[in-house]
Amino acid sequence: MLGIGSFTSISNKPPLILVADDDTTMRLLLREAMEQEGYRVVEVSNGKECLDAYTAVKPDLILLDAVMPTMDGFTCCQELMQIAKKNLVLALASLDNVSGCGNSLISTLWARTPILMITGLDDPDSVDRAFEAGASDFVTKPIHWAVLRRRVRKLLQQGQVYKQLEAANQALQQLANEDGLTGLANRRRFDQYFNSQWLELAQQRSPISLILCDIDFFKLYNDKYGHPAGDVCLQKVANVLKDTAQKYQDLVARYGGEEFAVILPHTHDRGAVHVAAAMQAGVRELEIVHSGSTVSQFVTLSLGIATIIPNFETSPLALIEAADKALYQAKAEGRNRIIIKQI
Repeated sequence: MLGIGSFTSISNKPPLILVADDDTTMRLLLREAMEQEGYRVVEVSNGKECLDAYTAVKPDLILLDAVMPTMDGFTCCQELMQIAKKNLVLALASLDNVSGCGNSLISTLWARTPILMITGLDDPDSVDRAFEAGASDFVTKPIHWAVLRRRVRKLLQQGQVYKQLEAANQALQQLANEDGLTGLANRRRFDQYFNSQWLELAQQRSPISLILCDIDFFKLYNDKYGHPAGDVCLQKVANVLKDTAQKYQDLVARYGGEEFAVILPHTHDRGAVHVAAAMQAGVRELEIVHSGSTVSQFVTLSLGIATIIPNFETSPLALIEAADKALYQAKAEGRNRIIIKQI
């Protein structure tokens, strides 16, 4: 038989059980039964209090009485499902990639917080109603305590598996979207975010700016100081760019080699120039010695900027091409400068 330690690998704490029952004696019995198993317990007396406690304490499992005043267990279960769905939508929106979001995904994530309905209504209709409301399992009154303990343990085991899968998926997602050397977004993440922002801003008729920047004479830097020093240089420059990005929507990515890209949603050309100038100054203030440069004794940046109000008739590539041309012009005119292209 699995012990309490089987459930502590992620949170390092015993599972937290939320007990919702209007019967004081039953709450006491449930608390004692759960605490004997080593679980932590929070108890409430009705469905409304259960909703508030769910949001506040984020339990690992809910023991929910079906018949309660103020709000019964069936209604409470439905409300808990709605809260979970709203939280999921917000989480997915922050990833900027909601493709593949469906009922099956919602159900899978919801199963991480299982609900065990406790009811005195031992009839098929009540059981069906409990599952339709979102319950994971049920027991009937009078409670068979050995059965309750087994079902609680089973649901907690399932929840643990979901949490482990979530942690693994988050780690894989980070690896898939992050540049290994600099910790910035990689080209894949850049493409995803750029396309999603383009569609959103086209609907809002709001501007987007793009900065493409290059470390001047970086090949000569590598040849002079070696690739390990070149990697350190890239990391330091990346940190400056990331720290200088001003809004939480801004995305700084390693675009390729020594080239970086900065996506600035809701930003006009003047704002983009301000950000670009701050980034250029920040890199200059690093004072990374670069004796191979013909424009400065330190590492410098050349930057190209383009701004547009997206629409559904214009390709996002138009903005990238304009910023790339601006960057090429900055290099052609002597480097260590900022050029902006109008579209």
